[in-house]
Amino acid sequence: MKTLLEIEEAIQHLPESDIRQLSEWLQSHLEKAWDHQLEMDFDSGKLDHLIARAEADISASRVKYLDEILDNV
Repeated sequence: MKTLLEIEEAIQHLPESDIRQLSEWLQSHLEKAWDHQLEMDFDSGKLDHLIARAEADISASRVKYLDEILDNV
């Protein structure tokens, strides 16, 4: 296994097209990891309090449409 420093150094010697391809792969990898973590948190109940709070805010009409907020920016 190479160290991060060795990997960074190797990347600097790649053609730009390969660096762009690597960048796209890394972004996709991070997005999949994020989705997996979100699923794990949801399944474990870690997000239940946030969901309950959002549902309570919706029921109490304490929410605004995004358009309303953006109009005031």
